Amino acid sequence: MPTLAVERDALFTSLGRSYTREEFDELCFEFGVELDDVTSEREEADKASATKLSKKQLSVFSDSVIYKIDVPANRYDLLCIEGLSRAIKIFLGDLDAPQYQVVQVPESDMERMVVQQSTTATIRPFVVCAILRDVTFTQERYQSFIELQDQLHRNLCRQRTLVAIGTHDMDTVQGPFKYEARAPSHINFVPLTHSATQQTFDAKALLEHYETEPACKHLKPYVPIIKDSPLYPVVLDSNETVMSLPPIINGSKSKITLDTTNVFIECTATDLTKANIVLDTVVTMFSEYAAKPFTVEPVRVEFVDASSQITKSYITPQMYTRNESASVSFVNSLIGINITAQKMVELCNKIQLGPATLLDNDTMLQVTVPPTRSDILHAVDIAEDIGIAFGYNNIVKRVPTTATVGSEQPLATLGDLLREEIARAGYIEVLTHGLCSIHDNFTALRRSITSAVSLSNPANAEYQVVRTTLLPGLLKTLQHNRSASFANGFKLFEISDVVLPDDKHVVTETIVGARNSRKVCGVYAGPTSGFEIIHGLVDRIMTLTEVQPEEEYIKNSAKGLEEQYRVSREGWYYTIRALDTDDVNGHASSGTYFPGRAAEVLLTKPGVEEKMSIGTFGILHPEVLTNFDIQYPTSALELDLECLL
Repeated sequence: MPTLAVERDALFTSLGRSYTREEFDELCFEFGVELDDVTSEREEADKASATKLSKKQLSVFSDSVIYKIDVPANRYDLLCIEGLSRAIKIFLGDLDAPQYQVVQVPESDMERMVVQQSTTATIRPFVVCAILRDVTFTQERYQSFIELQDQLHRNLCRQRTLVAIGTHDMDTVQGPFKYEARAPSHINFVPLTHSATQQTFDAKALLEHYETEPACKHLKPYVPIIKDSPLYPVVLDSNETVMSLPPIINGSKSKITLDTTNVFIECTATDLTKANIVLDTVVTMFSEYAAKPFTVEPVRVEFVDASSQITKSYITPQMYTRNESASVSFVNSLIGINITAQKMVELCNKIQLGPATLLDNDTMLQVTVPPTRSDILHAVDIAEDIGIAFGYNNIVKRVPTTATVGSEQPLATLGDLLREEIARAGYIEVLTHGLCSIHDNFTALRRSITSAVSLSNPANAEYQVVRTTLLPGLLKTLQHNRSASFANGFKLFEISDVVLPDDKHVVTETIVGARNSRKVCGVYAGPTSGFEIIHGLVDRIMTLTEVQPEEEYIKNSAKGLEEQYRVSREGWYYTIRALDTDDVNGHASSGTYFPGRAAEVLLTKPGVEEKMSIGTFGILHPEVLTNFDIQYPTSALELDLECLL
């Protein structure tokens, strides 16, 4: 959760009301934020200091009371005192929600940002812009303006990797503006950090300076974003004055001061949607200080190719006002209240979702979402805000009309019980990653590459697909524990889910194309193959799940007489059948095992006519061991647990 620090007195002045700490804490709860801490600059300085500060040292810090308020991570409009106080006043009914307006400017008079598409596409391809005219800054407003940009950079902008904000004094530069990417040696300017000395740097030298200069350590985390790129993004005016080197620093010439009245805002980005949200947020928060409040002047962004031909263009800021809908019954049901549709319409005005209208014979609520509320994406978001406007303290506690008893799913219960028993048999449980490479999941196991749920943008080659078998995870665990002693054998097991392609399985009336399958997998590695040990684990699992061996299977066992005392479910039987490792069209895992040393487990259960294969076990093929760099003979088993319920 982002935390907004505001001076109490400034906030109360903006609200036009005063509160005790307890009263304001209660107001925060009702509004949907949290008063996290009450402190002051002096108190914070004393806490942060490694040694006790003297009274003289503390006297330079203000003792004004500061409220630290936690706001929801998706409420970007609450990241400054302007947005917070405006939203609270609307919530309390002291202010009507403002109507934000993009000023109509003749096409010939509209400022332009010309983007060199061929160069910027390689590093930060998007830019959006806006102009605030006739703004009046005070020291407090200026500080809030800077702090909002910092808050957005930390949160929505993901430390400037997605979006970087640049703000400039429009009267110091000349349009049309240009956004390009140039070689670092061709970018020379005085950065904002060196306004006092007016020292000029080229872009490469500047980034090296920021990496090593202690006074600029706040900029060091952003240097790696573009440092290794052959081209650096740069925003310039028509006179080739460098306005900013995004996402690092602005130029000194266009810096904003308390005397600035016209503000040019540019946001360069790798994500156009987030860039528009950031720009709309900055504009809506500070356009209240314009001579004509809540108005903004647009800028046309034109993308040109190498021959300066316009390939596409758009006008920003968008400042979209859109409609979203939610069923009246859905809202009432989700919150646990029973209010009329007309009452919901009234509550929408408290949460900046008005004007709201009723559709379909008053059964559907349609709200108006302003550009400040990018968090409203679904009917659930509407219901949540109506719940806040209604007041959580006003929701009557009632005994549920249905009585249910919560419990584990049978499959989860079975898995937990098996974990305990397999661990008692000397196996160590592991929990491996659900994603793996195509090589590990198929090729390394000597299996044909078949369909699997794959990632469109994997972080690396190790996370290409969702596993269809648990075996690679256990084998990689053996691989990474080669230094351990295998003299007495090394036993591992895992009970977890794999994901299998499935175009028939229906979830909530939708064919999702895949399904989860709970499996148990175990391996034994040691001086000998340990086939009999893994075979014993198969029998133990079947005994624990109360499945009886078939008579032919019992005849091959020395424990035939003991089977008459086995606790088993009626009609449930199992047997094993040799796995044909030479049949390429046979079982999918046949190539994983050593020829003649593998079997599949067949299950007979009530209601199913034919025997079903629920898994395999055997000695792993030497090529599989080589692929996973395992130096000892290894046996493995993998069974489907869902079939045993």
